[in-house]
Amino acid sequence: MQYLLEISNYQSPTLVVLVIVGVVGFIAAVSIGSIAWYNSKRPQGWQNKERPDFVAKIDK
Repeated sequence: MQYLLEISNYQSPTLVVLVIVGVVGFIAAVSIGSIAWYNSKRPQGWQNKERPDFVAKIDK
């Protein structure tokens, strides 16, 4: 966060907004991808492993 504040002192506010949107987008993509992976067919050897509690089960 301190780094973003330092950037805002030297650069335009547009750059700061783009960096924040990029970071939030990356976190969202990783989260959604992880949920999709946990809900997909398991790789060989992982069929009997349990899902983490925070991943919702989706019925097909």
